[in-house]
Amino acid sequence: MTRITADWLTDPGAQQVCRILTDAGYQAWFVGGCVRNTLLGALVADLDLSTDAHPDVVTQLATDAGLKVILTGIEHGTVTILAQNTPFEVTTFRRDVATDGRRATVAFSDNMTDDARRRDFTMNALYVSADGTVVDPLGGLPDLIARRVRFIEDAEQRIKEDYLRILRFFRFHAWYGANGPDPDGLAACAANVEGLASLSAERITSELLKLLTAPDPAPAVASFAATGGLAQVVPGATVQSLAVLIHLEQQAGIAPDPIRRLAILGGEVNALRLSRQQSRHLDHIKSEFPLLEVAYRIGAQTAMDKALIEAASVGQQIDPNLAQKLQKAADQIFPLKAADLMPDLQGPALGAAMKAAEQRWIASGFTLTKDDLIG
Repeated sequence: MTRITADWLTDPGAQQVCRILTDAGYQAWFVGGCVRNTLLGALVADLDLSTDAHPDVVTQLATDAGLKVILTGIEHGTVTILAQNTPFEVTTFRRDVATDGRRATVAFSDNMTDDARRRDFTMNALYVSADGTVVDPLGGLPDLIARRVRFIEDAEQRIKEDYLRILRFFRFHAWYGANGPDPDGLAACAANVEGLASLSAERITSELLKLLTAPDPAPAVASFAATGGLAQVVPGATVQSLAVLIHLEQQAGIAPDPIRRLAILGGEVNALRLSRQQSRHLDHIKSEFPLLEVAYRIGAQTAMDKALIEAASVGQQIDPNLAQKLQKAADQIFPLKAADLMPDLQGPALGAAMKAAEQRWIASGFTLTKDDLIG
């Protein structure tokens, strides 16, 4: 029998939520990412539980215990309980009644195996009790140990239940997989890539950016491209420079950034649904302005992203002193003020003169003084 130990498992809030359910005669199992990541020694972000108690019962039990309950997805059987300032998503065991490739109609179940079978990958169908005992209803533990991302039972059926699972297959492989992708899963993804067109741009964008945030997503993205999936979600994107970019990032000790990596893929990113901030960042790092000007106007980090993209595109190395140069440019303050040119210049003429002087100053490497610019 496999058992785990983890700080989150012995957290007073976690123990309290489990006791609320088990003292009333119901099951309480931690499931999904918290179990998977603990077994892999990875960071745990969210704490999800499964139970045979229906959501109205979970809500009543938690309320009676004085805990705050948020009805985050009660129609799907999910409520969030706040215990000791920690959120716990508690979901009733479910089974799929109908699916259409985007969403599922579910029915509640009292059976853990039903619940496990409606999940995507075997490594996500592991359950842990409050005392750390691991229950593996579908044989996912060997897959997890081998870092093999494998669909539960029939891969094609799992994909047709929700076509986003194609992207999730490559995202999970990038984060947790070893060796090449599972052949059956890869073949099923390739056979169903057209289904990605039925998904919302928001869902695709979120999943793609999670994939690109992995420490080294290049092999997984290349596999995704080989299935035709990348062309479906970002028409015209190419992968040949992504591995070079990641190598340069690692050499420079620069953290992964999904927008920087999206930029190197190219293609029609308008098909995605980026936030306003993400779109601005993408435009800045793809701009035609010189690096020092980008650093001065936007910031050193944006300029470094642009430098990495440019270097990776042509297979060059990054100047080891570049970060220092860009930071110096970012710290510059234009020495000329409009008052220095008045009253000789007014209105549009003043604005044009200030703009021209600033360009001369930037082109000089920020060396021209106020007197130089006035003269």
